[in-house]
Amino acid sequence: MKNAINWFEIPVTDYDRAKKFYTTVLAIDITDMHMPEVKYGMFPYDNDNNGVGGGLVQMAGATPSANGITIYLNGGDDLSDPLSRVEAAGGKVIMPKTDIGENGYMAQLLDTEGNRVAFHSWN
Repeated sequence: MKNAINWFEIPVTDYDRAKKFYTTVLAIDITDMHMPEVKYGMFPYDNDNNGVGGGLVQMAGATPSANGITIYLNGGDDLSDPLSRVEAAGGKVIMPKTDIGENGYMAQLLDTEGNRVAFHSWN
């Protein structure tokens, strides 16, 4: 086993709004991979080195939630950078950058869809 997680999906109610939020906050490109009756976008990941990937999904039965599993997204070199863009992009920081000792730093936020997600960085 290489990773505890192989893939994740963040449910959204407005794909375009969610895509704009994540591309703005994380300064990344999300690749559209739409299917019939499903709007889907993939986060960048290193497939050659068993990197963990994931996507945004808008479809029947995929309901955003602030309760339940917490996904920790890569906050880059210093998660202060993406956190500084959260509120301007329509989200809300609910736990500021927090030192977690030898494991780096974390923060939690609500995205534009009402999902609680977290960011992690080593600085």
